[in-house]
Amino acid sequence: MSAVPRIPLLIGGELVQSKSTEWRDVLNPATQEVVAQVPFATKEELDMAVANSKEAFKTWRNTSQANRTRVMLNLQKLVRDNTAAIAKSISLEHGKTLPDAEGEVGRGLEVIEHACAMASLQLGEYAENAATGIDVYTLIQPLGVCAGITAFNFPIMLPCFMFPMAITAGNTFILKPSEQDPSSSLMLAQLALEAGLPPGVLNVVHGGPEIANGICDHPDIKAVSFIGSTHVGTEIYRRSSKAGKRCQAMMGAKNHCVILPDADREVALNQLVGAAFGAAGQRCMATSVAVMVGEARDWLPDFIERAKKLKVSIGSDRDADLGPLVSPAALERVEDLIQKGVDEGAELLLDGRKLTVKGYEKGNFVGPTVFSGVKADMTIYREEVFGPVLAVVCVDTLEEAVEFINQNPNGNGVAVFTQDGGAARYFQHNIDVGQIGINIPIPVPVAWFSFTGSRASKLGDLGPNGKQAVYFWTQTKTVTARWSAHAAGVNTTISMK
Repeated sequence: MSAVPRIPLLIGGELVQSKSTEWRDVLNPATQEVVAQVPFATKEELDMAVANSKEAFKTWRNTSQANRTRVMLNLQKLVRDNTAAIAKSISLEHGKTLPDAEGEVGRGLEVIEHACAMASLQLGEYAENAATGIDVYTLIQPLGVCAGITAFNFPIMLPCFMFPMAITAGNTFILKPSEQDPSSSLMLAQLALEAGLPPGVLNVVHGGPEIANGICDHPDIKAVSFIGSTHVGTEIYRRSSKAGKRCQAMMGAKNHCVILPDADREVALNQLVGAAFGAAGQRCMATSVAVMVGEARDWLPDFIERAKKLKVSIGSDRDADLGPLVSPAALERVEDLIQKGVDEGAELLLDGRKLTVKGYEKGNFVGPTVFSGVKADMTIYREEVFGPVLAVVCVDTLEEAVEFINQNPNGNGVAVFTQDGGAARYFQHNIDVGQIGINIPIPVPVAWFSFTGSRASKLGDLGPNGKQAVYFWTQTKTVTARWSAHAAGVNTTISMK
Protein backbone atom coordinates (compact mmCIF):
# COMPACT_ATOMS: atom_id res chain seq x y z
CA MET A 1 0.00 0.00 0.00
CA SER A 2 1.46 3.33 -1.05
CA ALA A 3 2.00 6.02 1.56
CA VAL A 4 -0.50 8.87 1.75
CA PRO A 5 1.10 12.00 0.25
CA ARG A 6 1.85 14.85 2.62
CA ILE A 7 1.05 18.29 1.24
CA PRO A 8 3.95 20.75 1.56
CA LEU A 9 4.08 24.43 2.33
CA LEU A 10 5.30 26.85 -0.33
CA ILE A 11 7.83 29.33 1.03
CA GLY A 12 10.43 31.30 -0.90
CA GLY A 13 9.59 29.56 -4.14
CA GLU A 14 10.30 26.12 -2.66
CA LEU A 15 8.06 23.28 -1.51
CA VAL A 16 8.81 22.84 2.19
CA GLN A 17 7.80 19.86 4.31
CA SER A 18 6.28 21.18 7.52
CA LYS A 19 7.82 20.23 10.85
CA SER A 20 4.38 20.29 12.43
CA THR A 21 3.28 17.45 14.68
CA GLU A 22 -0.37 18.11 13.75
CA TRP A 23 -1.64 16.77 10.43
CA ARG A 24 -5.19 16.47 9.13
CA ASP A 25 -6.47 13.82 6.73
CA VAL A 26 -7.86 15.11 3.44
CA LEU A 27 -10.76 12.86 2.48
CA ASN A 28 -12.45 11.94 -0.76
CA PRO A 29 -16.05 12.84 0.22
CA ALA A 30 -17.50 10.10 -1.98
CA THR A 31 -15.53 7.28 -0.34
CA GLN A 32 -13.94 8.62 2.91
CA GLU A 33 -10.61 7.48 1.48
CA VAL A 34 -7.66 9.48 2.80
CA VAL A 35 -6.14 11.04 -0.33
CA ALA A 36 -3.59 13.30 1.38
CA GLN A 37 -2.53 14.80 4.68
CA VAL A 38 -2.21 18.51 5.26
CA PRO A 39 -0.08 20.11 8.00
CA PHE A 40 -1.22 22.64 10.55
CA ALA A 41 1.88 24.76 10.18
CA THR A 42 3.82 26.00 13.18
CA LYS A 43 4.09 29.61 14.29
CA GLU A 44 7.73 29.54 13.26
CA GLU A 45 6.77 28.47 9.74
CA LEU A 46 4.25 31.29 9.47
CA ASP A 47 6.88 33.75 10.70
CA MET A 48 9.30 32.39 8.11
CA ALA A 49 6.75 32.89 5.34
CA VAL A 50 6.01 36.45 6.46
CA ALA A 51 9.71 37.32 6.69
CA ASN A 52 10.25 35.86 3.24
CA SER A 53 7.33 37.87 1.82
CA LYS A 54 8.58 41.04 3.50
CA GLU A 55 12.01 40.62 1.94
CA ALA A 56 10.56 39.86 -1.50
CA PHE A 57 8.43 43.01 -1.32
CA LYS A 58 11.55 45.19 -1.41
CA THR A 59 12.20 44.26 -5.02
CA TRP A 60 8.74 43.22 -6.22
CA ARG A 61 7.22 46.63 -5.44
CA ASN A 62 9.80 48.19 -7.79
CA THR A 63 9.24 45.67 -10.57
CA SER A 64 7.68 47.37 -13.57
CA GLN A 65 3.95 47.13 -14.10
CA ALA A 66 4.68 45.57 -17.49
CA ASN A 67 6.67 42.71 -15.97
CA ARG A 68 4.07 42.08 -13.26
CA THR A 69 1.39 41.97 -15.94
CA ARG A 70 3.39 39.50 -18.04
CA VAL A 71 3.33 37.06 -15.12
CA MET A 72 -0.48 37.23 -15.09
CA LEU A 73 -0.59 36.77 -18.86
CA ASN A 74 1.55 33.65 -18.50
CA LEU A 75 -0.50 32.42 -15.55
CA GLN A 76 -3.82 32.64 -17.36
CA LYS A 77 -2.45 30.45 -20.15
CA LEU A 78 -1.02 27.91 -17.71
CA VAL A 79 -4.29 27.71 -15.78
CA ARG A 80 -6.22 27.31 -19.01
CA ASP A 81 -3.87 24.55 -20.18
CA ASN A 82 -4.12 22.75 -16.83
CA THR A 83 -7.87 23.14 -16.27
CA ALA A 84 -8.55 19.40 -16.47
CA ALA A 85 -5.93 18.52 -13.84
CA ILE A 86 -7.02 21.32 -11.53
CA ALA A 87 -10.68 20.35 -11.84
CA LYS A 88 -9.85 16.72 -11.10
CA SER A 89 -8.09 17.78 -7.89
CA ILE A 90 -11.04 19.95 -6.86
CA SER A 91 -13.50 17.12 -7.49
CA LEU A 92 -11.39 14.56 -5.62
CA GLU A 93 -11.10 16.58 -2.40
CA HIS A 94 -14.25 18.73 -2.52
CA GLY A 95 -16.70 16.40 -4.25
CA LYS A 96 -18.19 18.79 -6.79
CA THR A 97 -18.83 17.48 -10.27
CA LEU A 98 -16.12 17.86 -12.91
CA PRO A 99 -18.18 20.29 -15.05
CA ASP A 100 -18.81 22.39 -11.94
CA ALA A 101 -15.11 22.30 -11.03
CA GLU A 102 -14.17 23.30 -14.56
CA GLY A 103 -16.61 26.18 -14.32
CA GLU A 104 -14.95 27.28 -11.09
CA VAL A 105 -11.57 27.38 -12.82
CA GLY A 106 -13.15 29.53 -15.51
CA ARG A 107 -14.38 32.06 -12.96
CA GLY A 108 -10.93 32.19 -11.43
CA LEU A 109 -9.46 32.82 -14.87
CA GLU A 110 -11.68 35.89 -15.22
CA VAL A 111 -9.90 37.51 -12.27
CA ILE A 112 -6.42 36.60 -13.52
CA GLU A 113 -7.28 38.11 -16.88
CA HIS A 114 -8.67 41.24 -15.21
CA ALA A 115 -5.43 41.61 -13.24
CA CYS A 116 -3.66 41.97 -16.60
CA ALA A 117 -5.27 45.43 -16.81
CA MET A 118 -3.52 46.62 -13.64
CA ALA A 119 -1.40 49.21 -15.49
CA SER A 120 -4.61 51.08 -16.27
CA LEU A 121 -6.39 50.26 -13.01
CA GLN A 122 -3.52 51.62 -10.93
CA LEU A 123 -3.30 54.98 -12.68
CA GLY A 124 -3.24 58.03 -10.42
CA GLU A 125 -4.57 61.54 -11.08
CA TYR A 126 -2.75 64.74 -11.98
CA ALA A 127 -3.78 68.38 -11.83
CA GLU A 128 -1.34 70.93 -13.24
CA ASN A 129 -1.56 74.39 -11.66
CA ALA A 130 -4.08 73.32 -9.07
CA ALA A 131 -2.86 76.53 -7.54
CA THR A 132 -0.50 78.97 -9.27
CA GLY A 133 2.72 77.07 -9.90
CA ILE A 134 1.55 74.13 -7.83
CA ASP A 135 0.75 70.66 -9.17
CA VAL A 136 -1.21 67.98 -7.28
CA TYR A 137 -1.09 64.31 -8.15
CA THR A 138 -1.73 60.90 -6.63
CA LEU A 139 0.40 57.77 -6.41
CA ILE A 140 -1.38 54.41 -6.11
CA GLN A 141 1.12 52.23 -4.27
CA PRO A 142 1.14 48.68 -2.83
CA LEU A 143 0.72 48.08 0.89
CA GLY A 144 3.34 45.39 1.54
CA VAL A 145 2.76 41.85 2.77
CA CYS A 146 -0.91 40.85 2.35
CA ALA A 147 -2.78 37.64 3.10
CA GLY A 148 -5.85 35.65 2.16
CA ILE A 149 -7.83 33.02 4.09
CA THR A 150 -10.23 30.97 1.98
CA ALA A 151 -13.15 28.60 2.53
CA PHE A 152 -13.39 25.05 1.18
CA ASN A 153 -16.19 25.57 -1.31
CA PHE A 154 -14.15 27.27 -4.06
CA PRO A 155 -10.50 26.26 -3.63
CA ILE A 156 -9.49 27.92 -6.93
CA MET A 157 -11.93 30.79 -7.42
CA LEU A 158 -11.52 32.25 -3.93
CA PRO A 159 -7.71 32.45 -4.05
CA CYS A 160 -8.13 34.04 -7.48
CA PHE A 161 -10.41 36.62 -5.87
CA MET A 162 -7.38 37.61 -3.79
CA PHE A 163 -3.77 37.17 -4.87
CA PRO A 164 -3.79 38.01 -8.63
CA MET A 165 -4.99 41.57 -8.03
CA ALA A 166 -2.88 41.98 -4.88
CA ILE A 167 0.44 40.89 -6.36
CA THR A 168 -0.09 42.59 -9.72
CA ALA A 169 -0.56 45.81 -7.74
CA GLY A 170 2.93 45.24 -6.27
CA ASN A 171 2.22 43.47 -2.98
CA THR A 172 3.52 40.12 -1.80
CA PHE A 173 1.02 37.55 -0.59
CA ILE A 174 0.50 34.71 1.88
CA LEU A 175 -2.33 32.30 1.08
CA LYS A 176 -3.93 30.03 3.67
CA PRO A 177 -6.23 27.65 1.79
CA SER A 178 -8.89 25.56 3.43
CA GLU A 179 -7.45 22.50 5.13
CA GLN A 180 -10.32 20.42 3.71
CA ASP A 181 -9.26 20.64 0.04
CA PRO A 182 -5.86 22.35 -0.22
CA SER A 183 -4.22 20.57 -3.16
CA SER A 184 -5.73 22.57 -6.01
CA SER A 185 -4.87 25.87 -4.29
CA LEU A 186 -1.24 24.75 -4.03
CA MET A 187 -1.31 23.73 -7.70
CA LEU A 188 -2.46 27.25 -8.58
CA ALA A 189 0.39 28.81 -6.60
CA GLN A 190 2.92 26.52 -8.28
CA LEU A 191 1.61 27.58 -11.67
CA ALA A 192 2.13 31.21 -10.64
CA LEU A 193 5.79 30.42 -9.98
CA GLU A 194 6.04 28.67 -13.34
CA ALA A 195 4.52 31.80 -14.90
CA GLY A 196 7.50 33.81 -13.68
CA LEU A 197 6.51 35.00 -10.24
CA PRO A 198 9.73 35.58 -8.23
CA PRO A 199 10.32 33.47 -5.11
CA GLY A 200 8.62 34.88 -2.03
CA VAL A 201 6.01 36.97 -3.81
CA LEU A 202 3.41 34.23 -3.21
CA ASN A 203 3.74 31.87 -0.24
CA VAL A 204 1.29 29.16 0.89
CA VAL A 205 0.90 28.19 4.54
CA HIS A 206 -1.61 25.52 5.58
CA GLY A 207 -3.36 25.33 8.91
CA GLY A 208 -6.42 25.87 11.03
CA PRO A 209 -7.60 28.59 13.43
CA GLU A 210 -4.16 29.16 14.98
CA ILE A 211 -2.58 30.02 11.64
CA ALA A 212 -5.59 32.17 10.67
CA ASN A 213 -5.31 34.06 13.96
CA GLY A 214 -1.56 34.35 13.50
CA ILE A 215 -2.12 36.00 10.11
CA CYS A 216 -4.56 38.48 11.65
CA ASP A 217 -2.26 39.32 14.54
CA HIS A 218 1.07 39.48 12.69
CA PRO A 219 2.42 43.06 12.69
CA ASP A 220 4.11 42.72 9.28
CA ILE A 221 0.93 41.76 7.40
CA LYS A 222 -0.88 44.86 6.18
CA ALA A 223 -4.17 43.55 4.80
CA VAL A 224 -6.26 40.38 5.10
CA SER A 225 -9.00 39.09 2.82
CA PHE A 226 -11.34 36.39 4.12
CA ILE A 227 -14.18 34.49 2.46
CA GLY A 228 -16.09 31.96 4.55
CA SER A 229 -18.57 31.56 7.38
CA THR A 230 -19.98 34.42 9.42
CA HIS A 231 -18.68 33.05 12.71
CA VAL A 232 -15.10 32.81 11.50
CA GLY A 233 -15.26 35.98 9.42
CA THR A 234 -16.41 38.08 12.35
CA GLU A 235 -13.43 36.93 14.42
CA ILE A 236 -11.02 37.44 11.50
CA TYR A 237 -12.29 40.99 11.05
CA ARG A 238 -12.14 41.74 14.78
CA ARG A 239 -8.59 40.49 15.19
CA SER A 240 -7.32 42.13 12.02
CA SER A 241 -8.88 45.48 12.90
CA LYS A 242 -7.49 45.30 16.42
CA ALA A 243 -4.04 44.71 14.91
CA GLY A 244 -4.44 47.85 12.79
CA LYS A 245 -4.67 46.19 9.38
CA ARG A 246 -7.20 46.34 6.60
CA CYS A 247 -9.68 43.51 6.37
CA GLN A 248 -12.45 42.47 4.03
CA ALA A 249 -14.60 39.62 5.31
CA MET A 250 -17.17 38.15 2.94
CA MET A 251 -19.34 35.92 5.08
CA GLY A 252 -22.57 33.98 5.36
CA ALA A 253 -25.71 34.34 3.30
CA LYS A 254 -29.37 33.54 2.95
CA ASN A 255 -30.04 34.15 -0.71
CA HIS A 256 -33.61 34.57 -1.93
CA CYS A 257 -35.12 34.10 -5.37
CA VAL A 258 -38.44 35.86 -6.03
CA ILE A 259 -40.62 34.36 -8.74
CA LEU A 260 -43.48 36.50 -10.04
CA PRO A 261 -46.43 34.89 -11.83
CA ASP A 262 -45.57 36.67 -15.09
CA ALA A 263 -42.11 35.06 -15.23
CA ASP A 264 -41.17 32.62 -17.98
CA ARG A 265 -42.14 29.45 -16.14
CA GLU A 266 -39.72 27.09 -17.88
CA VAL A 267 -36.75 29.40 -17.46
CA ALA A 268 -37.54 30.32 -13.86
CA LEU A 269 -38.02 26.76 -12.60
CA ASN A 270 -35.03 25.32 -14.44
CA GLN A 271 -32.80 28.13 -13.22
CA LEU A 272 -34.07 27.73 -9.66
CA VAL A 273 -33.31 24.00 -9.68
CA GLY A 274 -29.69 24.65 -10.64
CA ALA A 275 -29.25 27.56 -8.25
CA ALA A 276 -30.67 25.70 -5.26
CA PHE A 277 -29.07 22.28 -5.72
CA GLY A 278 -25.97 22.78 -7.88
CA ALA A 279 -22.66 22.10 -6.11
CA ALA A 280 -24.82 20.35 -3.48
CA GLY A 281 -25.80 23.81 -2.23
CA GLN A 282 -22.26 24.47 -1.02
CA ARG A 283 -22.03 27.97 -2.47
CA CYS A 284 -22.26 31.26 -0.62
CA MET A 285 -24.40 32.49 -3.51
CA ALA A 286 -26.64 29.42 -3.70
CA THR A 287 -30.37 30.11 -3.70
CA SER A 288 -31.64 28.75 -0.40
CA VAL A 289 -35.04 30.49 -0.27
CA ALA A 290 -37.65 30.71 -3.05
CA VAL A 291 -40.28 33.40 -2.56
CA MET A 292 -43.27 32.47 -4.74
CA VAL A 293 -45.54 35.44 -5.40
CA GLY A 294 -49.27 35.04 -6.01
CA GLU A 295 -50.16 32.36 -8.55
CA ALA A 296 -46.52 31.35 -8.93
CA ARG A 297 -47.03 29.21 -5.83
CA ASP A 298 -49.01 26.84 -8.04
CA TRP A 299 -45.76 26.00 -9.87
CA LEU A 300 -44.33 24.26 -6.81
CA PRO A 301 -45.40 20.69 -7.76
CA ASP A 302 -43.75 21.18 -11.16
CA PHE A 303 -40.58 22.32 -9.44
CA ILE A 304 -40.57 19.25 -7.19
CA GLU A 305 -40.79 16.95 -10.19
CA ARG A 306 -37.82 18.66 -11.80
CA ALA A 307 -35.80 18.37 -8.60
CA LYS A 308 -36.55 14.65 -8.37
CA LYS A 309 -34.93 14.10 -11.76
CA LEU A 310 -31.54 15.41 -10.68
CA LYS A 311 -28.81 12.80 -10.52
CA VAL A 312 -26.73 12.59 -7.35
CA SER A 313 -23.43 10.80 -7.85
CA ILE A 314 -19.68 11.08 -7.50
CA GLY A 315 -17.93 14.13 -8.88
CA SER A 316 -16.17 12.28 -11.69
CA ASP A 317 -19.52 11.17 -13.12
CA ARG A 318 -20.10 13.77 -15.83
CA ASP A 319 -23.80 12.95 -15.89
CA ALA A 320 -24.18 13.90 -12.22
CA ASP A 321 -26.03 17.09 -11.32
CA LEU A 322 -24.61 17.23 -7.80
CA GLY A 323 -21.98 15.36 -5.84
CA PRO A 324 -21.44 14.67 -2.13
CA LEU A 325 -21.06 17.18 0.68
CA VAL A 326 -17.48 17.92 1.62
CA SER A 327 -17.31 15.98 4.91
CA PRO A 328 -19.19 13.68 7.28
CA ALA A 329 -19.57 16.65 9.64
CA ALA A 330 -21.23 18.65 6.85
CA LEU A 331 -23.56 15.72 6.15
CA GLU A 332 -24.54 15.44 9.80
CA ARG A 333 -25.18 19.18 10.08
CA VAL A 334 -27.38 19.34 6.98
CA GLU A 335 -29.43 16.31 8.02
CA ASP A 336 -29.86 17.78 11.52
CA LEU A 337 -31.14 21.06 10.05
CA ILE A 338 -33.59 19.19 7.84
CA GLN A 339 -34.94 17.42 10.91
CA LYS A 340 -35.27 20.75 12.72
CA GLY A 341 -37.34 22.00 9.81
CA VAL A 342 -39.69 19.06 10.25
CA ASP A 343 -39.82 19.46 14.03
CA GLU A 344 -40.61 23.18 13.78
CA GLY A 345 -43.58 22.65 11.46
CA ALA A 346 -42.33 23.23 7.91
CA GLU A 347 -43.77 20.85 5.32
CA LEU A 348 -41.13 18.54 3.87
CA LEU A 349 -42.13 18.10 0.23
CA LEU A 350 -38.93 16.36 -0.88
CA ASP A 351 -36.55 14.60 1.49
CA GLY A 352 -32.99 14.00 0.32
CA ARG A 353 -31.71 12.29 3.46
CA LYS A 354 -30.37 8.75 3.69
CA LEU A 355 -29.44 8.76 0.03
CA THR A 356 -26.86 6.24 -1.13
CA VAL A 357 -24.98 5.92 -4.38
CA LYS A 358 -24.26 2.36 -5.47
CA GLY A 359 -20.64 1.50 -4.89
CA TYR A 360 -20.15 4.64 -2.76
CA GLU A 361 -22.24 3.84 0.27
CA LYS A 362 -19.87 5.76 2.58
CA GLY A 363 -20.26 8.98 0.62
CA ASN A 364 -21.63 12.21 2.14
CA PHE A 365 -24.67 12.31 -0.12
CA VAL A 366 -27.83 14.37 0.36
CA GLY A 367 -30.36 14.70 -2.42
CA PRO A 368 -32.44 17.76 -3.29
CA THR A 369 -34.65 18.70 -0.36
CA VAL A 370 -37.61 21.11 -0.42
CA PHE A 371 -39.64 22.64 2.41
CA SER A 372 -42.80 24.69 2.04
CA GLY A 373 -44.68 26.68 4.65
CA VAL A 374 -41.40 28.08 5.96
CA LYS A 375 -41.59 30.96 8.45
CA ALA A 376 -38.96 33.57 9.26
CA ASP A 377 -38.45 32.30 12.82
CA MET A 378 -37.69 28.70 11.77
CA THR A 379 -34.13 27.40 12.09
CA ILE A 380 -34.22 26.14 8.51
CA TYR A 381 -34.70 29.76 7.41
CA ARG A 382 -32.51 31.57 9.92
CA GLU A 383 -29.37 29.47 9.49
CA GLU A 384 -27.27 29.01 6.38
CA VAL A 385 -27.73 25.31 5.61
CA PHE A 386 -24.93 24.98 3.02
CA GLY A 387 -26.55 21.94 1.50
CA PRO A 388 -29.07 21.12 -1.27
CA VAL A 389 -32.03 22.37 0.75
CA LEU A 390 -34.57 24.92 -0.51
CA ALA A 391 -37.04 26.72 1.75
CA VAL A 392 -40.18 27.98 -0.01
CA VAL A 393 -42.07 31.03 1.22
CA CYS A 394 -45.34 32.14 -0.38
CA VAL A 395 -46.55 35.78 -0.42
CA ASP A 396 -49.26 37.67 -2.28
CA THR A 397 -47.36 40.65 -3.69
CA LEU A 398 -43.93 41.81 -4.80
CA GLU A 399 -44.01 44.43 -2.07
CA GLU A 400 -44.46 41.69 0.54
CA ALA A 401 -41.56 39.76 -0.95
CA VAL A 402 -39.25 42.78 -0.78
CA GLU A 403 -40.26 43.52 2.82
CA PHE A 404 -39.73 39.89 3.83
CA ILE A 405 -36.25 39.70 2.29
CA ASN A 406 -35.14 43.04 3.73
CA GLN A 407 -35.90 41.78 7.23
CA ASN A 408 -33.28 39.05 6.87
CA PRO A 409 -29.95 40.21 8.34
CA ASN A 410 -27.90 38.89 5.39
CA GLY A 411 -27.39 40.74 2.14
CA ASN A 412 -25.23 38.64 -0.14
CA GLY A 413 -27.34 37.88 -3.21
CA VAL A 414 -30.94 37.98 -4.40
CA ALA A 415 -32.81 37.38 -7.65
CA VAL A 416 -36.16 38.11 -9.25
CA PHE A 417 -37.79 36.39 -12.22
CA THR A 418 -40.27 38.55 -14.12
CA GLN A 419 -41.05 39.83 -17.61
CA ASP A 420 -42.20 43.19 -16.23
CA GLY A 421 -39.51 45.88 -16.45
CA GLY A 422 -41.33 48.08 -13.95
CA ALA A 423 -41.44 45.27 -11.40
CA ALA A 424 -37.74 44.56 -11.93
CA ARG A 425 -36.87 48.23 -11.46
CA TYR A 426 -38.98 48.44 -8.28
CA PHE A 427 -37.19 45.35 -7.00
CA GLN A 428 -33.65 46.53 -7.68
CA HIS A 429 -34.38 49.96 -6.21
CA ASN A 430 -35.99 48.77 -2.99
CA ILE A 431 -34.18 45.56 -2.14
CA ASP A 432 -31.40 45.93 0.45
CA VAL A 433 -28.99 43.32 -0.88
CA GLY A 434 -25.56 43.80 -2.42
CA GLN A 435 -25.87 41.63 -5.55
CA ILE A 436 -29.06 41.43 -7.57
CA GLY A 437 -30.00 39.11 -10.40
CA ILE A 438 -32.83 39.89 -12.82
CA ASN A 439 -33.82 36.61 -14.48
CA ILE A 440 -30.42 35.33 -13.31
CA PRO A 441 -30.50 33.25 -10.11
CA ILE A 442 -26.86 33.47 -8.97
CA PRO A 443 -25.76 37.06 -9.59
CA VAL A 444 -22.00 36.72 -9.12
CA PRO A 445 -20.63 39.61 -11.18
CA VAL A 446 -17.87 39.27 -13.75
CA ALA A 447 -14.39 39.98 -12.36
CA TRP A 448 -14.17 43.57 -13.57
CA PHE A 449 -17.11 44.43 -11.31
CA SER A 450 -16.69 44.22 -7.55
CA PHE A 451 -18.28 41.53 -5.38
CA THR A 452 -20.67 43.65 -3.33
CA GLY A 453 -22.36 41.64 -0.58
CA SER A 454 -23.77 43.80 2.19
CA ARG A 455 -25.12 43.93 5.74
CA ALA A 456 -24.32 40.81 7.81
CA SER A 457 -22.79 39.13 4.77
CA LYS A 458 -19.84 41.53 4.66
CA LEU A 459 -17.49 43.35 7.00
CA GLY A 460 -15.22 46.02 5.58
CA ASP A 461 -15.98 48.78 3.11
CA LEU A 462 -14.34 47.24 0.05
CA GLY A 463 -15.03 43.89 -1.60
CA PRO A 464 -13.04 41.56 -3.87
CA ASN A 465 -12.62 42.11 -7.62
CA GLY A 466 -13.20 45.16 -9.78
CA LYS A 467 -12.16 48.66 -8.75
CA GLN A 468 -12.79 47.97 -5.08
CA ALA A 469 -10.05 45.32 -5.09
CA VAL A 470 -7.54 47.83 -6.47
CA TYR A 471 -8.44 50.27 -3.69
CA PHE A 472 -8.25 47.54 -1.04
CA TRP A 473 -4.80 46.28 -1.99
CA THR A 474 -3.23 49.74 -2.45
CA GLN A 475 -2.75 53.02 -0.65
CA THR A 476 -3.09 56.45 -2.19
CA LYS A 477 -0.46 59.11 -1.65
CA THR A 478 -1.35 62.66 -2.64
CA VAL A 479 1.57 64.88 -3.61
CA THR A 480 1.36 68.67 -3.68
CA ALA A 481 4.45 70.04 -5.43
CA ARG A 482 5.91 73.41 -6.29
CA TRP A 483 9.21 73.69 -8.13
CA SER A 484 11.25 76.87 -8.40
CA ALA A 485 11.84 78.04 -11.93
CA HIS A 486 15.56 78.31 -11.00
CA ALA A 487 15.78 74.58 -11.64
CA ALA A 488 15.23 75.26 -15.34
CA GLY A 489 17.68 78.13 -15.46
CA VAL A 490 14.95 80.74 -15.75
CA ASN A 491 15.60 84.27 -14.52
CA THR A 492 12.96 84.95 -11.90
CA THR A 493 14.30 88.29 -10.67
CA ILE A 494 11.33 90.41 -9.73
CA SER A 495 11.62 94.09 -10.36
CA MET A 496 10.91 96.21 -7.30
CA LYS A 497 10.24 99.34 -9.41
